[in-house]
Amino acid sequence: MGLTLIASAEPDASTPAVITFTDGTDGVVFDNTYNEYQFYCVNIHPETDNTGLQWQVNAASGDNQAGFDQVITSTAVRAYHPEDGSDQGVGYQTSEDQAQEAGYEWVSENVGNQNNECLCAILTIYDPSSAYIKHFTVEANTHMSGDGSKHGLRSGYINEPDPIDEINFKMSSGSIQSGTIYMYGVS
Repeated sequence: MGLTLIASAEPDASTPAVITFTDGTDGVVFDNTYNEYQFYCVNIHPETDNTGLQWQVNAASGDNQAGFDQVITSTAVRAYHPEDGSDQGVGYQTSEDQAQEAGYEWVSENVGNQNNECLCAILTIYDPSSAYIKHFTVEANTHMSGDGSKHGLRSGYINEPDPIDEINFKMSSGSIQSGTIYMYGVS
């Protein structure tokens, strides 16, 4: 497997709440050059405590090109353990599923905003330029609000036959204070 860096982005003063990658802008390509695109979210630090990083895509054409509102079906599991050892668990996260919904999908929730708290994750979208649904996976590790580690796995599909040409990342509340998201093509 080879990774080709396509673009990277950080929050800026004009739009700290979102990071967007758009086909044809700053060297970004969403086409059939790669069958797989990965987004590495590195040291994402939120402005607000106990928030989460989310994402959504936009189709290049068709009925849903007006906004980041593609229909997603997803599932999520996590393992967590607080620093003080008071609790731990592995489980299915029913409240974080989407069943043919057009909302933003989670990368990870419950991210802390203390100086030593952040999240790192890899979102993979498979064949975004195909004429079929687009499958995705997410693997994330988070330093939780309340001091602890959480490892989350998510997967699902974007129920859109038109090619994807944009992806948007945002916090569920507040802004992305710091961190970098790298976009790679996988060959």
